[in-house]
Amino acid sequence: MTATQETMTATTTERVDSVSAAAYRIRHHALTMGEVQGQGYVGQALGAADMLAAVYADQLRFQAEDPHWEQRDRFLLSTGHYAIGHYAALAEAGIIPVEELDTYGSDDSRLPMSGMSTYTPGMEISGGSLGHGLTIAVGMALGLRHQGSRARVYNFLSDGELDEGSTWEAAMGAHHHQLGNLTAMVDINALQADGKTDTVLRTEPVTEKWESFGWYTQRVDGNNMAELLQAFDNAAAQAAAVGRPSVILCDTKVGRGVPLLEDREKAHFMRIEEHEWQLCREQLTAGYEGKASR
Repeated sequence: MTATQETMTATTTERVDSVSAAAYRIRHHALTMGEVQGQGYVGQALGAADMLAAVYADQLRFQAEDPHWEQRDRFLLSTGHYAIGHYAALAEAGIIPVEELDTYGSDDSRLPMSGMSTYTPGMEISGGSLGHGLTIAVGMALGLRHQGSRARVYNFLSDGELDEGSTWEAAMGAHHHQLGNLTAMVDINALQADGKTDTVLRTEPVTEKWESFGWYTQRVDGNNMAELLQAFDNAAAQAAAVGRPSVILCDTKVGRGVPLLEDREKAHFMRIEEHEWQLCREQLTAGYEGKASR
């Protein structure tokens, strides 16, 4: 290995370690919020923490003190019930105070259990009724291009959301307009409210479907930070070279990082007992410190 290669490897390792540390803190923030209510979409937040960290700690251009900065990149949370994870990322990014996470889901809180743009700084859209996020993202990306803006649009959606016809209409529109400033991220955790995704409505082969719609498509382990960051780098290079939309399909594990929750049978909306929260934190910390020591 040459000196240049060694430097590049060290830089890549430092980048992965830095963003992985952000994902660890996002998971801790999610547990803090979950304990406020004793239940919620904690499993989704833990599973998607690496994806959220990759965006907020590595990709997104924003100004924490000015969430409406005109030149900001836009992050659209289509899956409104993942708001607990998004709030954790916003706190990690300094857009909302970490102390405010203790108000999650409470009366008069700016952090409702389903994401709403009218309440929360940094929340671009009110998600929740699935199938709208990518449609809005296409319109937003097209509008930014007409304005001559360099801003990018990142849309977070779920595998269950691929059941919605409007998602595929938006995918066609993005390809037609050659929206190289649009990147979609799909959390493929194989679970939705009515059961396992493949038993509700089988969407595989997902990779081939997106490719057939003309998108630059990558499928990665969504809980592997090195793979995630490489996928974002590839998407950026592809956008600059060709100018077509990109999608990163991320296979994730609900409850990732907390074995107690990874093994829960009913994991879409979790009830976690009072005595279990500290155990969740201990398992999360032990797992993270174990990886860091290797």
